[in-house]
Amino acid sequence: MGRDVYALDAPVTWQADITNTGEAFLVMGSAEATVVGECGRCLEPAQYALQGEIEGYYLVGDQPDMPLDEDDEQDFDVLGEDHVIDFEPLIVGALALELPLVPLCTPECKGLCPACGANLNQGDCGCSAEDDKPDAANPFAVLKDFKFE
Repeated sequence: MGRDVYALDAPVTWQADITNTGEAFLVMGSAEATVVGECGRCLEPAQYALQGEIEGYYLVGDQPDMPLDEDDEQDFDVLGEDHVIDFEPLIVGALALELPLVPLCTPECKGLCPACGANLNQGDCGCSAEDDKPDAANPFAVLKDFKFE
């Protein structure tokens, strides 16, 4: 299996509040988007409405007196000299966490027939996958009658 590919169905909407804590900026907000991908069972379009939480923590300049341990380094970014916060990675990260593990067009998707490749959501294909003999060219054909305990 490869990567799932999604396309935006509409522009992403987002909002964020930035709070200056004195030594850092705290970014909190939300993002919403509608994406379309490919169903993992039948390859038809699968649409998802995503809602994610934007979170970011940016230290202002160098903080030499702040004790840092290994775990702290992953909890924040240091604000650059230009004092610009790039929201794109925050928004992409918030929405990516909401993507399904296996995209499905519907939870009841029947997928494709393993013998003829027909979409079983559109009706029975008429072939009987059980009557098919294992393909000799298939290296896994010898496992067809293997008894698992």
